[in-house]
Amino acid sequence: MKLSLCMIVKDEAENLPKCLESVRNVVDEIIVLDTGSSDDTIAVAELFGAHVHQMPWPHDFSIARNQALQHTTGDWVLVLDADEVLQPEIIPSLQGAIQHEQILVINLIRHEVGAAQSPYSLVSRLFRRHPAIQFSRPYHAMIDDSVEALVKAEPHWQIAQLEGIAIAHTGYQADVIQQQDKFTKARSMMESFLAQHPDDPYVCSKLGALYIQMGDRDTGIQLLQRGLNVKNNDPATTYELNYHLGSVYAAAQENNQAAHYYQQAIRQPIDAKLKLGAMHNLASLMQNSGELVMAEGLYQQVLQIDPTLVVGHYNLGMTLKHMSRFTEAITHYQQAIQLQPDYAAAHQNLGVVLIKVGKVPEAIAAFQQAIHCYEQQQQLETAEQLRQNLAAMGFQLT
Repeated sequence: MKLSLCMIVKDEAENLPKCLESVRNVVDEIIVLDTGSSDDTIAVAELFGAHVHQMPWPHDFSIARNQALQHTTGDWVLVLDADEVLQPEIIPSLQGAIQHEQILVINLIRHEVGAAQSPYSLVSRLFRRHPAIQFSRPYHAMIDDSVEALVKAEPHWQIAQLEGIAIAHTGYQADVIQQQDKFTKARSMMESFLAQHPDDPYVCSKLGALYIQMGDRDTGIQLLQRGLNVKNNDPATTYELNYHLGSVYAAAQENNQAAHYYQQAIRQPIDAKLKLGAMHNLASLMQNSGELVMAEGLYQQVLQIDPTLVVGHYNLGMTLKHMSRFTEAITHYQQAIQLQPDYAAAHQNLGVVLIKVGKVPEAIAAFQQAIHCYEQQQQLETAEQLRQNLAAMGFQLT
């Protein structure tokens, strides 16, 4: 089976090499549609053997993606953005899956690197090249609408999902000012779509969450509630709607409402990795309200699903510390630090529990490392406050 990589790009010379290197020995052709780059994006793509096409930015992601799709010639199409990388561990199962004659689409789990919440998402980015499969929606463009119609017309087709992380996405680390500009453009595109599709639960979820991010809490809640009130057979969208409502109520410290929506989210029949955001946030609610046993149980479930979730180890450590289970807390602080060595708060709280168990030299070393991390991250007031507190307690720092 011939596999085509299909991309749309603009000013991605910095990100593109890592993305294209990840598929160098996987895809049979690389199709890149440039929408107006002013840097070396085109030259970089050509160095990797890409077939580069160009068009002015159409202010609609689905139009651009469909234009790029027209240039593919493979039996299957893999869609990536420049800030995404195909994970090498997934390649054998990916290559095996596209050999199945009845499979139309293979959904992939994407790791949202740097995301404060919901570290994983499910994306329909690997699909059989078929004339009926097209992207729709001007923002968050996806093939799902056309796939749903095709499967209804030709019910022999199957939708599959690969186990394991397929894509790493680093877009959450973007510059704050660029993000604000991105939010404004996204809102404009999604509002236009919503005007034509007022009861679409997916756009209600995405736009509702965006309103909340931009500070319009009431409109965001109304839109998320509208999405839940629509008959919706997609558990992933239902999860998102409940998750976003849980998060907005949690931010307002309306804990009962928040817990209700997080619990509704967790009940959805989707991959466990995709529920981590709701599970972790519900655990945090339990922790903050003093229900430490319930919080511990939820954090343990979270870490069973993803042992690499740094904040999960840290918060479990905090919970165990409050339960006076200091040795166990030390273990989880250390695991958080092993995964993220510059985690200043983990170093600081590790120091606290090391004092509790009488390991003063190790505690001082942990505090010194915390101060160093705070200073490296330009949190100078926090570093100085910690230094003064330790001095007041009689600890001598070098």
